[in-house]
Amino acid sequence: MRLTLQLLISHGRVARKMGLGPESRINMLRNLLTGLVRHERIETTEARADEVRFYAEKLVDYAKKGDTDEKAMKMASFWLTEKDLVPKLFKVLAPRFEPHSNGYTRMARIPNKENLDKAKMAVLEYKGNPFPPLYPVKKKNELALVNQLLKGYREERAQHLASKA
Repeated sequence: MRLTLQLLISHGRVARKMGLGPESRINMLRNLLTGLVRHERIETTEARADEVRFYAEKLVDYAKKGDTDEKAMKMASFWLTEKDLVPKLFKVLAPRFEPHSNGYTRMARIPNKENLDKAKMAVLEYKGNPFPPLYPVKKKNELALVNQLLKGYREERAQHLASKA
């Protein structure tokens, strides 16, 4: 009974507790976000990736306002610990996601490594990065029955339209 009551009552805790305290948590999130902007793909625990994903998307939202916006510059200078990444954020990532309104990141769960602490691992990446895709691209099988029937139908339809014209 006590276990279920503790799960229902949040006591004002909104964010995950990762690290030694709130300052440690913010520093860890800043370092992960800096790595994500630098490499555009990071591998970390699933909880950390899920937590930093929100901040990564917010950072791109602010960056889309432009480098002349004061609040966007404050956010970029706070969250990125390496200041040489600020131009990359505004000149590379923001134009890439200009037509999109949200969903700039992709998270994929990966298998645990054998001799480590068995923590659930994940890969967090910005969409459109230069790396090979995490999931293999599905290939269309030309020899499948449905594809052969569709191919024959398209050829017949093209011949029919050509004979009418």
